[in-house]
Amino acid sequence: MGKKGKRDKKGKGAEKTLAKMEKKVSRRAKKDEEDLEALIAEFQSLDAKKTQVIESSCPPPSPRLSCSLCAHPERDELILFGGEYFNGQKTYLYNELYIYHIRKNSWAKLDIPNPPPRRCAHQAAVVPTAGGQLWIFGGEFASPNGEQFYHYKDLWVLHLATKTWEQIKAPGGPSGRSGHRMVVCKRQLIIFGGFHESARDFIYYNDVYTFNLDSFTWSKLAPAGMGPAPRSGCQMTPTPEGNIIIYGGYSKQRIKKDVDKGTLHTDMFLLKAEGAGKEEDRWSWSRLSPSGVKPSPRSGFAVAAAPNNRCLLFGGVHDEEEEESLEGDFFNDIYFYDIGKNRWFPAQLKGPKSERRKRRRGRQAEAEAAGGEELQLPPPQGPLEIVKEVVAEDGTVMTIKQLIPGAAEDKDRSGSEEEEEEEGGALGQPVEPCPRSSAMVAVKHGVLYVYGGMFEVGDRQVTLSDLHSIDLHRMDQWKVLLEMDPKTQEWLEESESDGEEDDDVEGAEGGEEEEEESSEEESEDEEGEQQHPAVQPGEAQAQYLARTEQYWLGLARSHMGPEAKDKKVLKVAHAMAKTFYEDPVQMS
Repeated sequence: MGKKGKRDKKGKGAEKTLAKMEKKVSRRAKKDEEDLEALIAEFQSLDAKKTQVIESSCPPPSPRLSCSLCAHPERDELILFGGEYFNGQKTYLYNELYIYHIRKNSWAKLDIPNPPPRRCAHQAAVVPTAGGQLWIFGGEFASPNGEQFYHYKDLWVLHLATKTWEQIKAPGGPSGRSGHRMVVCKRQLIIFGGFHESARDFIYYNDVYTFNLDSFTWSKLAPAGMGPAPRSGCQMTPTPEGNIIIYGGYSKQRIKKDVDKGTLHTDMFLLKAEGAGKEEDRWSWSRLSPSGVKPSPRSGFAVAAAPNNRCLLFGGVHDEEEEESLEGDFFNDIYFYDIGKNRWFPAQLKGPKSERRKRRRGRQAEAEAAGGEELQLPPPQGPLEIVKEVVAEDGTVMTIKQLIPGAAEDKDRSGSEEEEEEEGGALGQPVEPCPRSSAMVAVKHGVLYVYGGMFEVGDRQVTLSDLHSIDLHRMDQWKVLLEMDPKTQEWLEESESDGEEDDDVEGAEGGEEEEEESSEEESEDEEGEQQHPAVQPGEAQAQYLARTEQYWLGLARSHMGPEAKDKKVLKVAHAMAKTFYEDPVQMS
């Protein structure tokens, strides 16, 4: 009994110690949040010193993810705001406003007094009122080390005609959050989901709020029926009838202390307005069971409205969660959802019309020349498997299997692959965006634009700043509007951060008033100096490999399959590129 009593006392003592530590952590987290609020206020005071609107031509924006990209409602322009960048040590956040001129394929930076504070993972939507308005809600601000977060609950509008920012202060809105979704539907903003994360806890939401664009008032909806589970990063699409469609998303839950488990949602819901036109609209949830081919489970995908009463989903990542690590498979595919037919289907690239005609004529000529002999050819029995052995730099022999679809399976697809060999293979450049998550997409005049995002290679995160487009009516081929070489990007290991963090805290949040533009230039200069050692004459091959790495990464991933580990794929990609450079015929 005595020993048991001692053990009980020790157990209670440990519980008290744990409770004290949790209280201390909670106080520390609160203090960190207050510190972030002070930092945000400091940056806002610096922004407030700007007194005039300045629009100037500029280079393309620096690499970033989780920003917003919207099509101007009246002009041939795209509007980019905010975002974040992580270089391995520090998190950079932005509140810069860029304009992409579609016809000129050029960028301009727009400095406007009193902008929203720096943020990422917010939501933006445009309405055609009074020459166009850009509405922004929520998002997050992070500490330089990326371990503390401040979640916004503010609402802003950019008046595009007058180039002025205005903060809308109305009570009853959503709590602070990021990763939520917001759409415009019948003169109101509708917000769903998102999450809030602190140093010691997190919460995901499935609530729905509306903001009336005429009365400037918030309302929290209480829909009938069983709705989606709490989540962030889902697809949210308005229908012509004024309803809302929700698909997918991500959430996590704590299964035990310091152990979280993520969930990729693949369900689909309809939020239907049942009292349109009355003083109070009634809403209800119902579950959708779409037909067709749904996207594979993923998070971090981008969504946009598409022509012909459709919406689209681009890219994303499927993370394989292990005990203490994540292995991600990234995507660059497009899926369409037909709202009227309640049907998913993957996009198929057709290839340029002239090339398709040439291939058809070539096949017809061969058939005519062969005469009756074509009847003696064996029928296609499915895809052809080509096995190649590639020797990596470390001497490892890797076997690569390439599947070529049979002619009977998909003639257009095989033709597009032939064309890719002719165009993409010959040039050594990708003809489509590399796989990525957290990209930004916008549709203007039926053309999809894809900007930025990120992917991972081992422990390294590569943040992108390239820009691609594709005509959604033709679906013929991707166009590269802005290229980026990921090898030129700065990446600092954690061990290199000693003694540098204090000096770069302010820079990690986006810079000071007068240093905003210079900080970008300095970061670019640093990238150039630190990540681009002078190329010696004997390094032509390495230069070539660096320039085309993303093409070979995508090719290696497609050969090895989604289950292959990133490090293995990287080795194979380098080996394939090296082999191609030394003997193009062997890899053609």
